[in-house]
Amino acid sequence: MGKLEQIDHIAIQVSNIKKSINWYKEKYNCKIIYSDDTWGFIQFKNIKLAMVTHTEHPPHFAILDETIEEGKDTVKHRDGSISKYVNDLDGNFIELIKY
Repeated sequence: MGKLEQIDHIAIQVSNIKKSINWYKEKYNCKIIYSDDTWGFIQFKNIKLAMVTHTEHPPHFAILDETIEEGKDTVKHRDGSISKYVNDLDGNFIELIKY
């Protein structure tokens, strides 16, 4: 693994992506990066927040990792990013991601 020092985003599970995206937009005036029925992505001044459905992704935080290479343990996402999940000592999910 390369030098990992920047958190890219935090992902929370929500029951309705569209309603949640709209709530955050109205309440906190954040920028909507992407939204569909299973995934939403918004930008605050200092960090991005992903909203995911319970069946698509686990709750996690993502760390930028430019050393990731596409392979059997990685996933290529709809936005072209490549990532893989690892767990910390307590089983929390960490997504290592490269754009």
